[in-house]
Amino acid sequence: MGGVSDNVKGLVLALSSSIFIGSSFIVKKKGLKKAGSTGTRAGSGGYSYLLEPWWWAGMVAMIVGEIANFAAYAFAPAILVTPLGALSIIFSAVLAHFILKEKLHIFGIVGCALCLVGSTTIVIHAPVERDIESVKDVWNLATEPGFLVYSCIVVVAVALLIFRLAPRYGQTHMVVFIGICSLTGSLTVMGVKAVAIALKLSFSGSNQFKYFQTWFFTLVVIGFCLLQLNYLNKALDTFNTAVVSPVYYVMFTSFTILASVIMFKEWDSQNVSQIVSELCGFVTILSGTFLLHKTKDMGGTATGSSTTTPSPIFQASRQNSRSVVSDV
Repeated sequence: MGGVSDNVKGLVLALSSSIFIGSSFIVKKKGLKKAGSTGTRAGSGGYSYLLEPWWWAGMVAMIVGEIANFAAYAFAPAILVTPLGALSIIFSAVLAHFILKEKLHIFGIVGCALCLVGSTTIVIHAPVERDIESVKDVWNLATEPGFLVYSCIVVVAVALLIFRLAPRYGQTHMVVFIGICSLTGSLTVMGVKAVAIALKLSFSGSNQFKYFQTWFFTLVVIGFCLLQLNYLNKALDTFNTAVVSPVYYVMFTSFTILASVIMFKEWDSQNVSQIVSELCGFVTILSGTFLLHKTKDMGGTATGSSTTTPSPIFQASRQNSRSVVSDV
């Protein structure tokens, strides 16, 4: 009964998080557009958005959403919590249509529906999380060879993206900025999971902050969150919100679940049917994402108020479609 109660708490927190985070994309984009009209755009390295109240309002909404998301990981497994971010895609795309005048056509609506269906499929077939009695248990899982190899690959890939690819292709290839956010995000969630568990155990009477592992995970979360925030701002300011939000969701969710499967070995307790169902959920979400891409193609000429030049964005999207699929 306690397990069911915890899962319900996790689901409610995750749903609340999606609403706040989805709204934050739109409010922050509004602030970024206002800042870009009077100063150097964030996509070009400017920080004038720090003086915009709209951007700070978006930050508050995002922080509230992230806190709710953080709390959700203390009660439910990552494979259950993370896919619910699909609701932030839907909320963000709909608000972008009405507030930012970024057209959402019928295929976009179908794309949102597919993202929701895919997420629901994953949630229904989510594995049962293993019992964690101490943050040391999480540390032991994080220092096993499989996850250490994954972490090293992520660090090398992020360094390559930041120092080699971002200066050359960041302004035209959306996957560069989003790739940095998504790869680091997968490690961030593992750190968040560890800190959330530590807090939950500490509140229940077993102090976890006497262990250095808790503080290590905390520093990892803070460092990677700041890195993600910087490059997410660049992506939002350079590319269309209705495209950034779903692609970021797909890449972030894919890498996060991959990291969770490697670290917590969640698929070990599942049969082939359950795993295949989860993979089908991923394919459904991907289908919805690419429909949202196509929606923007349809609306590119109709929306004269768009702040981004259509051609390079769509070229980048088409050129990188295969890389996004392979990453998943």
